[in-house]
Amino acid sequence: MPVDVLAIAAHPDDVELTCGGTLARLKASGYRFGIVDLTRGEMGTRGTPEIRAAEARRAAEILGAEFRESLDLGDGGLGRGRQEELAVIDVIRREKPRVVLAPYPDDRHPDHRRAGQLVTDAAYYAGLRKLETAHPAHRPQQTVYFATFDPREPDFVVDVTPFIELRRRAMRAFESQFHDPKSSEPQTILSRRDFLDMVESRARQHGALIGVEFGEGFLSRRPPRIDDLVKTFAGFEPGF
Repeated sequence: MPVDVLAIAAHPDDVELTCGGTLARLKASGYRFGIVDLTRGEMGTRGTPEIRAAEARRAAEILGAEFRESLDLGDGGLGRGRQEELAVIDVIRREKPRVVLAPYPDDRHPDHRRAGQLVTDAAYYAGLRKLETAHPAHRPQQTVYFATFDPREPDFVVDVTPFIELRRRAMRAFESQFHDPKSSEPQTILSRRDFLDMVESRARQHGALIGVEFGEGFLSRRPPRIDDLVKTFAGFEPGF
């Protein structure tokens, strides 16, 4: 069965750190979603590809994904050539998502930048009928972006307050990457004691923009349609 939303990111754990609450909310609303990791995260300082794969499966189960897979396109040097485009096109055509979530194509991490541009291009090319692959042409309604390391002012925010604990559990599934006082592996930005607090602070900041406790912000090249202007801003503090 087709999925409604396909979340595509460079590394295992990118999705959980950026849009996990939104995916959980979609699941609770009856939508289907899948997750695609473009690499295995094999260049990461901590853990191994095998450990990260097991963690990724667990996180996907927590969020309620229909599937999760890795395209293994090369961590630490993610390609944007025709071969990589065709791999992403094939998944998009196979799963027929209405919306694709991807990294914003301008970020500190080169793999995140490349992933964002790769997915943007592939989502467009997937709709070309004369481009023959194993699956018929399909173009998603929209590619929507999440910010990874670099903060971005969002175009819209999803309220994830009811799903914050599920989001936390999905992030914590990546035990090898985050703070563990018993670990003897080298420290990274992610393994700092305050890293997950920082991630949650961003969710609080985005939530504050729409008058809720926790939110996840997204960017879109086209604005979402609003059918009820009054209802859209219900609950906002007057004067803000």
